[in-house]
Amino acid sequence: MIDLSNPLNILQNNWIDTLRVESIHAERQGKLTKKQLNIIYEQGWFKMLAPVSYGGKQLSLPEALRIEEALACVDGSVGWVVTLCAGAGWFGGFLESEIAKNIFADEHVCLAGSGAKNGTAEIVDGGYMINGAWQYASGITDATSVTANCVVTQNGIPVKDEKGNDTILAFVFLKNEVTITGHFNAFGMTATSSHSYEIKNLVVKQDRAFNIKQAPLLSASLYYYPFQQFAEATLAINMTGMCLHFMDLCGKIITSKVHTEDDHINLDLLNDKYEHLLEKLQTARQKLYYAVDMSWQVCSANKDISPSLLYKVTAGSFTAVHVVRDCVNTLFPYCGLSSANKDSEINRVWRDIQTAGQHKMLVGDGK
Repeated sequence: MIDLSNPLNILQNNWIDTLRVESIHAERQGKLTKKQLNIIYEQGWFKMLAPVSYGGKQLSLPEALRIEEALACVDGSVGWVVTLCAGAGWFGGFLESEIAKNIFADEHVCLAGSGAKNGTAEIVDGGYMINGAWQYASGITDATSVTANCVVTQNGIPVKDEKGNDTILAFVFLKNEVTITGHFNAFGMTATSSHSYEIKNLVVKQDRAFNIKQAPLLSASLYYYPFQQFAEATLAINMTGMCLHFMDLCGKIITSKVHTEDDHINLDLLNDKYEHLLEKLQTARQKLYYAVDMSWQVCSANKDISPSLLYKVTAGSFTAVHVVRDCVNTLFPYCGLSSANKDSEINRVWRDIQTAGQHKMLVGDGK
């Protein structure tokens, strides 16, 4: 069985050191630094879910999760940008081959985008005219291509599908076809460059469109894994990675309190509370990994996963996020006034967790 106790074990120490030291500079400039990006490029992390036929690594979902959690444990912004941009690379399994070859030919390929249906794709001769504005495209400053969802229209009227719903298609655009319009101004995840962008009156050919709700164009099992659970698991694992970083920093603070004999806190009870929460976190991680591993085995065997098994992935993701919130919100008040200093490492981790936790796919009952 794979040891999940410390996700950092799969990363080289020099990577960890560089990524963490650079995280201070990345936060100040609002984007990942060149040194951080160089490690990402060298290891091919932006391409880890892209098709091998286009130069990607096409890792299994369990393998990708372990890398994403480890990176999030190193630094929240690094883990988040790699996860979201590598996740967009997964769309390569649904793109027309010629377009995909052109996009993934870039040595530093990185896809950013938004899942919001904030655009329109007006049917025109030979393709579509795109208009729209989207928010929170993590990693967009370093992206080589950008994706977006659009409502298909004809003569300005939404085209309905066979069920009477608006037809939604995803599109891929070159970086120079989109305009970054708004600055990401959250108090956490500040190095993710999750800026807004827009497209005005851009005509593209039909081969720029793709639909992840239909069968992929490539036969690899990875692209048959349902996107909902794929997204839930990859986002949740970022939360557990950041939480493990928080718990490590918090544990050191609690240890220092023991050595200074803080009279205002029952240190024995605090230590018991810490150990209990850490155990809950490790259990939640194990259950999430187990659910993903089981679903992946089934997907690899027959490309079809039962609803009950997919539900375990969803439930495991939401439960893990709830446990993360429990750990952080319970223990942060005991970390002292120095933890409120925005320049402190634990404050940055706390802010990152609170910000990332606002993603709409991380809201659920965990049952």
